[in-house]
Amino acid sequence: MQRNADDRQRLVDHEEEPANDEPMLSGDGDEGGGGGAAFVPAFSPHRDEYNIDDERCLLEREHDEVVLMSTAPSSGSALTYCVFYLLGIGTMTPWNFFVTAEDYWKYKFRNTTSNNTFDVDELTPLQKSFTCDLTLTATISGTTFLLLNAVYGHHVTLRAKMLGTLCTILVLFGITTGFVEVNTDKWQEQFFLITLIIVVVLNCSAATMSGALYGVAGLFPSEYMTAVVSGQALGGILTALAFILVLAFDAGPSATAFVFFCMGAVLIFFCIVSYIAMSRQAYFKYYLEGGDKYKVISAQPSHSRNEVAETGVPLEPILRQVMSKIYIHVVCLALLYATTLSVYPAVTILMQSEYSANHTEWSDVYYLPVVNYLFFNCGDYFGRLIAGFLERPTNQHTTLLLTVVRIILVPCFLLSNSSEHHFLPILVQHDYTFITMIIVFALSNGYLTNILLIMAPRSVEQHEKELASSIMAASLSVGMAIGSVLSLAFVQML
Repeated sequence: MQRNADDRQRLVDHEEEPANDEPMLSGDGDEGGGGGAAFVPAFSPHRDEYNIDDERCLLEREHDEVVLMSTAPSSGSALTYCVFYLLGIGTMTPWNFFVTAEDYWKYKFRNTTSNNTFDVDELTPLQKSFTCDLTLTATISGTTFLLLNAVYGHHVTLRAKMLGTLCTILVLFGITTGFVEVNTDKWQEQFFLITLIIVVVLNCSAATMSGALYGVAGLFPSEYMTAVVSGQALGGILTALAFILVLAFDAGPSATAFVFFCMGAVLIFFCIVSYIAMSRQAYFKYYLEGGDKYKVISAQPSHSRNEVAETGVPLEPILRQVMSKIYIHVVCLALLYATTLSVYPAVTILMQSEYSANHTEWSDVYYLPVVNYLFFNCGDYFGRLIAGFLERPTNQHTTLLLTVVRIILVPCFLLSNSSEHHFLPILVQHDYTFITMIIVFALSNGYLTNILLIMAPRSVEQHEKELASSIMAASLSVGMAIGSVLSLAFVQML
């Protein structure tokens, strides 16, 4: 008995894994009855060894008398992993389709008295302001609701945050698809306002769903966070491929938008069905309630919010305490995305091939979509996958150093080949140099994103994991907002 107590305390103090030949039992060590069972490793899509994060135990507090150990169900783990991947795709892909249909929005807000729809010299006021207004409304609404979710999200049920927002997004995409077939030429201003309202509600819903998804993924083994962030990057690849196919087939703006919006609606529908199926799995419920942990089931009453107040009641996370443990991760993620969004895509989309003077189909049509969108999203995706396998570095200060060093690529992009240069010199002239920079920039973005999102939940206690992951999602959005503002200044600096 004394040895078991010492072993449990050693695990608490040092978060060590029990030796394979010394399984830890609770109570009197009997099988069944009042004794607990030895740890059984949870499902891992990538490896079979024990996941230390899932075997980390809660503090055995003073006066606690009974400790219960439980093991994860084996059924439903693969389905849960696949649904997390699909939900990761669903967080950004519908919005990417919405934004990618640029020609459609230009067509809707064109000068109806002119036969030249896309003449840049004859852009209407609505055409000129739409992209800027779209970006501002999306960024402000999305960031606001991610912050609200981090602070007040625990007051709303997970089912409401996931299914409620997904159903809202589905309805909005249905409305947007219907407008494709509606002639809005005589009421363009009203349609402009309706579109911006849809954008606000769409991004508020997507931000709430994304924050909830990050929070839930933080409760699971690290492979599931990798599934979410890899799914987001894969969604970017799918959007880039769809955009390139549209260019290849030279479809009209309305037909292109109709296909994009329908694809977004179908994806959201599958996300709804898949989440309902996953939420009924015992494996999903198990980790949602705490996972493979030592759980206190008998404790003395306490006036401290850090103690269990009564039997079976989980501890409430305190925002200030969680922030004190992950503030470096929060700063790193915000800085990472501020760096990325400061030049991508606002600055990188202005670059041109060194062979642009030849006016080939590659340099004029496919160079930027392939290099700027496809290569970046592929690099981002593989960076997240690699981070999921390696999970290094584990030191937060090393991650901060890598994030800061990455900033050196920003002036390199500002000095790349572009016809828009008026103030800065062109020092990066060759295509292969620019392509290499894009790939390195994307790989580092994906790699560090996944590492930070994996590290943050591991830096807090079990009852704080969901809040920590939600805070990380909010910091990511804040970084994107800062980067978007910086990009406006960088474009003017060229």
